Amino acid sequence: MRKEDKNAIIAQLAETINEYGHFYLIDATAMNAAATSALRRECFKSEVKMVLVKNTLLHKALESLEADFSPLYGCLKGTTAVLFTNTANVPAKMLKKVAKDGIPGLKAAYAEESFYIGAEQLDALTSIKSKNEVIADVIALLQSPAKNVISALQSGGNTLHGVLKTLGERE
Repeated sequence: MRKEDKNAIIAQLAETINEYGHFYLIDATAMNAAATSALRRECFKSEVKMVLVKNTLLHKALESLEADFSPLYGCLKGTTAVLFTNTANVPAKMLKKVAKDGIPGLKAAYAEESFYIGAEQLDALTSIKSKNEVIADVIALLQSPAKNVISALQSGGNTLHGVLKTLGERE
């Protein structure tokens, strides 16, 4: 491969890393063509971009960025596929659903400005809430006291109305 081609790939990888907020490094060594195609289809359904990369080119792309990605450098061995996403927990849930006997295995992930190294971090990654889920939780918490007050007022009003009606019907 010519040096110009390598530089173009490095620049494109760096641009993609900046474009997406989160990425996962997975071990695609033991995957055959059918398993890789199935994973690609699942990625397409989940709006995750999957790219098979050379480790040295990914290493140089990570070095070219402003952020410090040095904790990930040790994971760049074997066949590496990168899953890019804008929602931190989607690839983790997809990997958990698709993985059979640990294949494909999680090498590392960069999600929510944190590093997750090793396959044992998959459960932690699935429990990360997306921005929309956090907003929904906050809204539910904010609405809860208001709903309680409204239901108390409504039930009190019905009770009061029932007592007045009963008193009005008495002789």
